[in-house]
Amino acid sequence: MIIRCRLGSLFLLFFSLCFSHAQPPGYLLQPDFVFDGKEMHKGWWVYVKGPYVLGIGPPDQIPIPPEVEILYLENITVLPGLIEGHSHFLLHPYDEMPWDDQVLKESEAYRVALATQHASATLNAGVTTVRDLGTEGAGYADVGLKKAIAEGKIPGPNMIVTTRAIVASGSYGPKGFSTDFDFPIGAEVADGEAELIRVVRDQIGKGADWIKVYADYRWGPNGEARPTFLQEELETIVKVAESSGRKVAAHAASAEGMRRAILAGVHTIEHGDGGTPEVFSLMRQQGVALCPTLSATEAIMQYRGWKKGIDPDPERVQNKRRSFDLARKAGVSICFGSDVGVFPHGENYRELELMVEYGMTPEEALKTATSGNAELFELESYGSIAIGKVADLVGVEGNPTKDITAMRGVKFVMKRGKVIRKP
Repeated sequence: MIIRCRLGSLFLLFFSLCFSHAQPPGYLLQPDFVFDGKEMHKGWWVYVKGPYVLGIGPPDQIPIPPEVEILYLENITVLPGLIEGHSHFLLHPYDEMPWDDQVLKESEAYRVALATQHASATLNAGVTTVRDLGTEGAGYADVGLKKAIAEGKIPGPNMIVTTRAIVASGSYGPKGFSTDFDFPIGAEVADGEAELIRVVRDQIGKGADWIKVYADYRWGPNGEARPTFLQEELETIVKVAESSGRKVAAHAASAEGMRRAILAGVHTIEHGDGGTPEVFSLMRQQGVALCPTLSATEAIMQYRGWKKGIDPDPERVQNKRRSFDLARKAGVSICFGSDVGVFPHGENYRELELMVEYGMTPEEALKTATSGNAELFELESYGSIAIGKVADLVGVEGNPTKDITAMRGVKFVMKRGKVIRKP
């Protein structure tokens, strides 16, 4: 701890000199508990100046300048801002408007207006970073939304964007319409090596941070999920993305779709409902993470009439529980990713609660949503509270490592050292 204190003092001195003329006095957070992204600490304080954490630990180990604003956070646990791994700001809940109608009937301008509200609600709920996995027919609107947030024009979390997502011909989009007409499908179609190379490069050039591909979809003979791309096509997507320093997320719900995507080199599998022990073992071997989207599945089933706790679990919910359990038993890295947009933005806590209900401890779930996702998405300055890290912080009432429902009670939000929400 002596080394920590000396290094902390040097770091504090350096940043104090850098920010003394340009920044206002810092903040001293005095909560009951601090969860630093790995462990819970009672009685620790956090000192923030500018956009950075400059001190953390017991009060007698944090050198504090005389001019500082003290925030007394009684009965509050401070933790890193959550990192949501699977969101859709350009969608709103399907019980308000079905997905088909959002894609076909709502203008991009209208959807962007709603997305600004979604971004604000998300930030105020303690989610300070999101990976947004596709605009679902709204073009490159996520790139503009990300820019407006980064410039401070509108409130919202940091964004990792994937733009249009890539689908195979005939596999995706609104169904049941006349074949005499072409309708918007909510993604970008590409087939074969040359076309896939062009589309991946085009999306990267227009602002994609990651590439998303639908490795399978519900286009089987009976509407079941079946692979959409050949493994060689998926390998082409990954090769082009990786050559630009980007990673690939694959929507995959069937065992074969998952297998092809894993072998092709994708970084995350989204959903994974049909995964088998063999497939999850392969995921672990290849270092591929699973974003299970538990809360989206439950939300959709409830929209269709399922009464949780009263009715038996539908097959889709049973499959989700099973796949989540199999993935964890196989040692697969779990991503905190909810598919929010299917259900209301700002209710990301649903995923944490279901992760615990399906078998994780509250502390494991919180690690996944903070330091775990930061490591997965290579966000070195985020996901934990430590000297030199970006001060994206959230405070919740109670102790979420004992009761995960405490994450519903967000009372304090700070992004890059600026207080967004104060108790």
